[in-house]
Amino acid sequence: MSQETPARRSPPHLLLVSAPLQGHVNPLLCLGGRLSSRGLLVTFTTVPHDGLKLKLQPNDDGAAMDVGSGRLRFEPLRGGRLWAPADPRYRAPGDMQRHIQDAGPAALEGLIRRQANAGRPVSFIVANAFAPWAAGVARDMGVPRAMLWTQSCAVLSLYYHHLYSLVAFPPAGAETGLPVPVPGLPALTVGELPALVYAPEPNVWRQALVADLVSLHDTLPWVLVNTFDELERVAIEALRAHLPVVPVGPLFDTGSGAGEDDDCVAWLDAQPPRSVVFVAFGSVVVIGRDETAEVAEGLASTGHPFLWVVRDDSRELHPHGESGGGGDKGKVVAWCEQRRVLAHPAVGCFVTHCGWNSTTEALAAGVPVVAYPAWSDQITNAKLLADVYGVGVRLPVPPTRDALRRCVDEVMSGPEAEAMRLRAREWSDKASAAVANGGSSDMGIRDFADALLSLSVEHGC
Repeated sequence: MSQETPARRSPPHLLLVSAPLQGHVNPLLCLGGRLSSRGLLVTFTTVPHDGLKLKLQPNDDGAAMDVGSGRLRFEPLRGGRLWAPADPRYRAPGDMQRHIQDAGPAALEGLIRRQANAGRPVSFIVANAFAPWAAGVARDMGVPRAMLWTQSCAVLSLYYHHLYSLVAFPPAGAETGLPVPVPGLPALTVGELPALVYAPEPNVWRQALVADLVSLHDTLPWVLVNTFDELERVAIEALRAHLPVVPVGPLFDTGSGAGEDDDCVAWLDAQPPRSVVFVAFGSVVVIGRDETAEVAEGLASTGHPFLWVVRDDSRELHPHGESGGGGDKGKVVAWCEQRRVLAHPAVGCFVTHCGWNSTTEALAAGVPVVAYPAWSDQITNAKLLADVYGVGVRLPVPPTRDALRRCVDEVMSGPEAEAMRLRAREWSDKASAAVANGGSSDMGIRDFADALLSLSVEHGC
């Protein structure tokens, strides 16, 4: 007589879908690690290409690792009309966005079907913002989903209020100094709004943004935001009147293990405490040749040692050409692990493009900034860093060597430098508390994981 096998519970399978941009991949991947550690099976997917850094390379069968009591898998979007990983068109973000919107849905549908055929059907999808094609696939295949918003809650609120005409925004082309009052936000002017508010309708990024914001009303019970309650409490509470926002950040890997940037760390180890000017403009922003020359001369004139990240696709713009030399005091590299560098005690100032990942990393590391925004949300983030969070100054546009030197001096040794450092350290403590056990963001992730675990399916044998 056979003995009946008791029913067993399988963990729900969470699929994370990201556009193949480094600033989108990193926070979603971090979220995946934190959720899998709570007992979930998590699969992360994107379109791998040669310009994208992934710590564990995906393969067709799915590379995997144990994280806490769960498991984190990596499986690429592949097949169909997707470009090959070495295709240089991935280097043009607009071209890439149009291509993924066209070719991504079929690839994602295929991946979801493969998961079901392998005995691990997808229970839930979390897609980054600016990937509305993923939201469409989830809807069409009947899979519940949530969004991870990878910019600030303030910027989400600005876009939402503008799209739905909840407050009176000045018309496009209005004077930059006109005020824009939005509930829960600090005083902002037209010139401090994110670029996509007034971007033309054909702009591919604005089209994706609008599609994302419209999809938020598809009964989404969760809008996860890469921020923390202590940083944006008033904005979060105000926006909750319209959207179920849940802060889950800051989302970045807190590890500091050895890596390919060991040479950077060794160089930093040889510098005095709080002496180094760290310069990085993200994975997308390209500044022109003249601006690059002004930055180079400005850094040299500060008298401080500097570590400058100049990507391979921008190396020809550097005054020293392909050699990228930094002179006696400087070091120029193609890449470094930014969070690891910011956490180094030798770093005293961060010259940044003010992407939201870089903004939260600087705050979490307690490093004052010189804000040098280019577009998108970076302009608003620069305003927040300098005037709301009180941890830096804004570099005038267009930048000059003298202006850069003055800004660095102001942040490193000016009359307000010590106060900026103290405020930066306070934000660092608050960011650490938010993600610590029982912190505001930790509880948000825990509640979300618990909701997903309730989706567990009982299997009988």
